[in-house]
Amino acid sequence: MTKHTEFLAGERPEDVLFFLHEDAVSNPGALAEYADEVEDGHVLVLPGDDGRSAFQSATGIDPMGLAQQAMGTEGDIGDDLTSAVCPVAEEEPESDHTTRFVFAFAEEQNEDVGGLYAEGDVVHAYAVCACGERYSDKWVVGE
Repeated sequence: MTKHTEFLAGERPEDVLFFLHEDAVSNPGALAEYADEVEDGHVLVLPGDDGRSAFQSATGIDPMGLAQQAMGTEGDIGDDLTSAVCPVAEEEPESDHTTRFVFAFAEEQNEDVGGLYAEGDVVHAYAVCACGERYSDKWVVGE
């Protein structure tokens, strides 16, 4: 089982995951020992603080700033965290809507909070599209 698979199954709540599209990485060979190669890029699963720092180093984007910017716009991020559907793609069909980056973390089940959080561990995902749009999605692990 890969770290990517374990994260998706809710088995790595202390870690963060990020996806980097192959076109967004200048030296993919440098990621080989840390990342799982997927169809359109690479997935890294790293301990929280290290993962946030690595994401910022790789993308130039502060992950917490990304979360704040993206929360206001809902999108559809694939449950494998390697693809997404940009919410402005239909309005701007002439633009490139390739998913460049996805940053995600899981929050453990918390019945006191209610809503989704009472149902199970919740994945929070934030995507950056090639067109510049930033958006978010969240779901209960396994649904």
